[in-house]
Order: sequence, then C-alpha cells, then structure tokens
Amino acid sequence: MDPVPLFNPCEMGRFTFSHRIVLAPLTRARSYGNIPQSHAILYYSQRATKGGLLISEATGVSSDAPCTNTPGIWTKEQVEAWKPVVDAVHAKGGIFFCQIWHVGRASDLGFDGVEVHGAHGFLLEQFMKDGVNDRADEYGGSLQNRCRFALEVIDAVSTEVGPDRVGFRISPYISYYGCHDSDPDALGVYMARELDRRGVLYCSAVEPEMVAATTVVDSETTTTTMSRRMMIPHRLHGMREAFRRGMFMVGGGYDRDAGNMAVASGYADMVVFGRLFLANPDLPRRFQLDAPLNKYDRATFYTHDPVVGYTDYPFLDDDREAMSDHTG
Repeated sequence: MDPVPLFNPCEMGRFTFSHRIVLAPLTRARSYGNIPQSHAILYYSQRATKGGLLISEATGVSSDAPCTNTPGIWTKEQVEAWKPVVDAVHAKGGIFFCQIWHVGRASDLGFDGVEVHGAHGFLLEQFMKDGVNDRADEYGGSLQNRCRFALEVIDAVSTEVGPDRVGFRISPYISYYGCHDSDPDALGVYMARELDRRGVLYCSAVEPEMVAATTVVDSETTTTTMSRRMMIPHRLHGMREAFRRGMFMVGGGYDRDAGNMAVASGYADMVVFGRLFLANPDLPRRFQLDAPLNKYDRATFYTHDPVVGYTDYPFLDDDREAMSDHTG
C-alpha cells in the first residue's frame, strides 16, 4: 500500500480515482451575470489532475436559484459557457462533477456527474432541519417528512443521469443562516442510509466546526504543561457506517495528516479540501511531496476580480524558481 493513504487509487462505479483529494465546491462569485467566464477555464484546469475529482461551485438550475455572480445551467448560453471549462478539466484527465442547487434536468451538461447541494443552510437543508422547518404537511414534522423533499430531488436527478453519477453534500452539524437541527446525528444517519439504499455514487459530509481542545502533559516534576489547539470533532462515524455502497467523503478543517489518518482508518474514502485547494492549485503534488503550502487570503475569497485570489496562487515550481532567482 502507498505510504501516503491519500494517494491510494480507488474505483467506484464507472470512475477510477488516482488519489483521494477532492476539490470542494467553492463559491467564487466570478460568473458575471450568472454565466461561467473564460477565467474559470484556468481556475479549474489549474486544480485538475489525472484521476482527480473536482466539484464545481454551486450552480443554479433556474433563474431564482443562484446568488449574484454565481454560475447557472438553465440557459443554452450558460451550458455552452461551461463546455470549455469541462473540456479543460478532461484534457488533464480530471473527473468533474457539477454541484447544483435545485433539482433540474442535467443530462445536457458535459460534466461527469452531479452533486446535489443539501448543505449550508440553503433550500434542501431548510426542509431537513427542524430548527427552521415548521411545515404541517407531508414535508414537515417527522424526520422522514423533513427529508422527503431532499430525497425526491435525489430521485429525480438519479432518474436523469443515473445514481452512479450522483453525489450529495450534507452538513447536519452546521448552522449557517440559522439552519440548525435538534438531533443532527439522527439526521445525518437517516440521510446516509437513504442515500446508500438508492445507490448514489457518494455522500460528502461536512464535519462540525472545529473545537479548541486542551492537552495536559505531566512532567516528572510537579509542573503541568497545557496547550490548546483546534481539533476536528470526527462525529461522522454513524454516517460512515450507514453509507457503505458508495464513496464516503469528509471535509471541514482537514490537512494532509488528518486526511491521511481518515483514509487509513477507514473513517472516509476520500477527503474534500476547500481553502487549502484554493490557495494551492497543485495541492495533490504538494501533499505527495509533503511540501510547504501557500497561505490563503480570506479578503479575496469573494471578490469579483478574475485573477486576484482566483488564479494567481503560485504553484510549487513557481515558488522554487522564485527562490532560485533570489539566491542565484
């Protein structure tokens, strides 16, 4: 077995993955007028590797679905604008899934599959969580009723593209936009079990927010050393056990070491990286070499600049060339 678990190849359905490092769906707000732009070709192709999985930013399927300057797929113009982006990823051997916000006909995309967005306080999660769903009909009340709409979306998308091309993203422990649930463990396990029963390709689950952990170390003397660091809660074991037929992905605060541990222990099949992959377009290579990482700049996460904070993060070779020039 490869000494770096994140680089153990794996197969699932029709896809062969050369490594287990996944680009998270990251809203970048650079799709002016809800149309993918030419600079997206460079952004995604920078992060594509042979046999590597990329998930697109959230993509709307109707005119009332997206946020400002996020891409859509509900018009022919938008679909045509996506095609060179997909082609650029495929040219490097990458596997590209489109994350969509609502159910919709996606069979005309050039993408390899579809990820249904059921996380982070948006429409599907608003149905699933009892902290915001106060409906009194068949879509409210019990856990089964609250999850009904999300599962109907999964069924509809699976009918269009096949369950082996469908993934689902879920964040039962996160309370974005005030969207919370009284029993996130039960919600996560129920959805994982239903997704497994439907035979979808993967379930991508977001960990709870990282927590500060205190470590107490007793020395040979009477002194005590205390250190505090942020820890991943690792509360997804129940979901992992419930979802076995497809790929189980985890994300939220992972770095190289934590990702390797998750894969090596069987806690996850693949690990989703967001901010680190944003700031390091060659993240798989850096992880493989255990090379230093670029730091991300939060101030440029959601600007509308087509370059700054988007395609201008340096590659490892760029860093080495700069260092060589400086020392030469």
